[in-house]
Amino acid sequence: MIRTAVLRGGTSKGVYLDAADLPADPAVRDGLLLRLLGSPDERQIDGIGGGHPLTSKVAVVSPAADPSGADVDYLFLQVHVDRPLVSAEQPCGNILAGIGPYARLRGLVPPDAGTVRIRMVNTGGLVVATLGPGAPGDEIEVALEFQETAGSVCGSLLPTGNVRDEIDGIPVTCIDNGMPVVLAAAADFGLTGHEALAELEADGALAARRERLRLRAGELMGLGDVSSATVPKVTLIAPPRGDGTLTTRTFIPHRCHPAIGVLGAVSVATAVGLPGSVAAAHATGDDLVRLEHPTGHFDTRRTSSGGAAVLRTARLLSDGTAWPRSPHPHRS
Repeated sequence: MIRTAVLRGGTSKGVYLDAADLPADPAVRDGLLLRLLGSPDERQIDGIGGGHPLTSKVAVVSPAADPSGADVDYLFLQVHVDRPLVSAEQPCGNILAGIGPYARLRGLVPPDAGTVRIRMVNTGGLVVATLGPGAPGDEIEVALEFQETAGSVCGSLLPTGNVRDEIDGIPVTCIDNGMPVVLAAAADFGLTGHEALAELEADGALAARRERLRLRAGELMGLGDVSSATVPKVTLIAPPRGDGTLTTRTFIPHRCHPAIGVLGAVSVATAVGLPGSVAAAHATGDDLVRLEHPTGHFDTRRTSSGGAAVLRTARLLSDGTAWPRSPHPHRS
């Protein structure tokens, strides 16, 4: 058995664990997490995962290794639903929104802490989370200001060295401001950019063309062969329908995100402000960049320091004990 908490962070849901409660060996740890969440199984019926990439996430939290620079360390692990694979190659900004509330819950910071400095172990980046008031179970407003995010995965903000490239005949901007993203106009794929998720996911020709682009972009961004990786993401952009800056459809990397990830949004918003990028046509004089997505909108604001701040909410859903399935084969 293992002590667990489940929190909704932004538009994701994850299992939050103390690092001290997990095996030190990463391979042993990952095996435990697969059994805990119920993978591989598209329903995750024998675990506490939610059967979707957005609900099969784990946050591992510990006191900061360097208390002078951060209060807590946060390692994000993506537990794949349909494969026996746990990935640590990228952070998750939505699950990040729950780290401050979890740190208060576990006594890693004072229970009334208004700010929590979080070191993202996946990238080394620092985030300052400003927390609103709230008791356990309340929805808490969380402002996340990202520090040192440019090139945190690929090594530079523009990993190809260009603000615009062309891949498979399509103009793209490859950017990493916390999350490697390939931006392209939906119109260049014969789309309006306002299609429903189900329609996009059912389009086999779109998937094949998008994956060719993603694989080539991964090479150009210095990520190597990304055929089995979850980055870079592909975000298709289009003019907004409402009062947003632009409309987005993001693939993670094969399913269409019902919203947009926090760090992906930061990268997209940064591209909006880069003259010559495929998103620059949507730039305004305002630092606020509102990204419309399939289920609403996401606000991010560029900061004078070159970072970005986003506003999310988090809520504790449960706190208790979970029993991973046995590592030995069994019959259902």
